Amino acid sequence: MKTAHKKVIIVGAGFGGIELAKKLKHLPFDVWLLDKHNYHCFQPLLYQVATGGLEASSIAYPVRRIFRGYRNIECHMAEVQRINTDRRTLSTDIGEFEYDYLVIATGSTNNFFNFEPIKQQLFPLKSVVNALDIRSFIMQNLELAAITQDASKRAALMNIAIIGGGPAGVEVAGALAEMKRYVFPKDFPNLDFSQMNIVLFEAAPRLLSAIRNTLLQ
Repeated sequence: MKTAHKKVIIVGAGFGGIELAKKLKHLPFDVWLLDKHNYHCFQPLLYQVATGGLEASSIAYPVRRIFRGYRNIECHMAEVQRINTDRRTLSTDIGEFEYDYLVIATGSTNNFFNFEPIKQQLFPLKSVVNALDIRSFIMQNLELAAITQDASKRAALMNIAIIGGGPAGVEVAGALAEMKRYVFPKDFPNLDFSQMNIVLFEAAPRLLSAIRNTLLQ
């Protein structure tokens, strides 16, 4: 239905997109919030899902539920395919839509640095699916380690390497260290977890260097 209000399309239901949509409540705009998922992921707690501390449902909240009662906001699950700036239209997998204002709030992507050629062999931690993949892979490796007679293969299956000493990397390493001490030995009593190594790699001279630099500014 045509209205006199300007149409704002926000692409991305992360922290930025959701906060902007909330700010536009009751203002003279028709707001569409688009995301390829129909839930908002609380990314700071992804490490808890990856290490079994939380279930995925604890950090994934339905976007539509957030905006219940917001009369000028519509939420749609859609993946953007093309932006047509000349015609002010957005092409998605559910159709093409006109807009007056377009906001791109799709967040960030992983930086694989020198590992770009082998990124398909690595486990990023950016989404609920990524977190569940990590959890599943760790548990599958421990299951294999429990029945492996070859000591070198068992060590490879039990050892975990984490690349990146930022908040996510440090949190994952800490959570895995707690599981190594308190959880894994109960689930796999025939494995010697003193032989399990959790190695955190960071190119900078300090862990959490970005946070430290910010605090010193």
